[in-house]
Amino acid sequence: MSRRVEAGWVAVAVAAWIAGGGEAAAFTAYVTNEKGNSVSVIDTDTLAVTATWKVGRRPRGVTVSKDGKELFVCASDDDRIDVVDTATGKVVRSLRSGPDPEQFILDPSGNPLYVANEDDSQVTIIDIEKNKVLAEVPVGVEPEGMGLSPDGKILVNTSETTNMAHFIDTKTFQVIDNVLVDARPRFAEFSGDGKVLWVSAEVGGTVSVIDVASRRVIKKITFKIPGVNDEAIQPVGVRLTKDGSKAFIALGPANRVAVVDAKTYAVEKYLPVGQRVWQLAFTPDQKYLFTTNGTSNDVSVVDVAAEKVIKSIPVGLLPWGVAISSK
Repeated sequence: MSRRVEAGWVAVAVAAWIAGGGEAAAFTAYVTNEKGNSVSVIDTDTLAVTATWKVGRRPRGVTVSKDGKELFVCASDDDRIDVVDTATGKVVRSLRSGPDPEQFILDPSGNPLYVANEDDSQVTIIDIEKNKVLAEVPVGVEPEGMGLSPDGKILVNTSETTNMAHFIDTKTFQVIDNVLVDARPRFAEFSGDGKVLWVSAEVGGTVSVIDVASRRVIKKITFKIPGVNDEAIQPVGVRLTKDGSKAFIALGPANRVAVVDAKTYAVEKYLPVGQRVWQLAFTPDQKYLFTTNGTSNDVSVVDVAAEKVIKSIPVGLLPWGVAISSK
């Protein structure tokens, strides 16, 4: 190939890359609307809602299949998990979730699905291909948060009323340890290296950092916001950056997301977002962080590098969960 022709191909490739938005990749965000019985679909390039899909009653937890072709939605009041075809937006089947599914997490392999059953004090493990219950694991009262170690070997469930993080072996489906945390734990998030676990306590107003090897609390993070009552600071969703440098923590009716140094555990700043911020999700490139704001019925978009809210996107009634697909 001549240098002139080769240069021409390079120019075409560069032009296509620029036309495609350069480094900015377009992903799809899915937001469950708890009182709208729907899912709002957001294009993360245009930052606009492109569709609204009807699902079962009281949708809360949401996640995307490994290939991006299916969306799993906890239809809590229907005691099932709806499976939505992401190409058509239609519910194509339902999974046997156990009673009142609230949150879940998908195995890194893409199967099985681990589900917290809030009203039944158990975790249900489902083979999503066969729609078969593989196990039911008794845990504490009102299980909600679900975290999975990066290697998929340890599952953690948080029980809101028992105030514990339950460590479950994913081979034996047995609880191997319980760690006491502060009141009403809502979310569990492993660090990228799997060495620590972050657990938020809504009523306790703290986030416990747990050493996974010893299963001991090594740090409790507290929050103080000028002009905001301590009772309004209610940590829920937690997300860590891939490089392990930062944690973003939703603080509920404080209407803030805390930015925390994930090495020193120091709170660096608070980002004002919508009302009653609940759950969080990064785009796969971690350019943006999306927050669900329940009582303002919107999603806040945070520029992660700038640590700044850049947009509010109206969605349905009482947005609860958010998942973002890379496919």
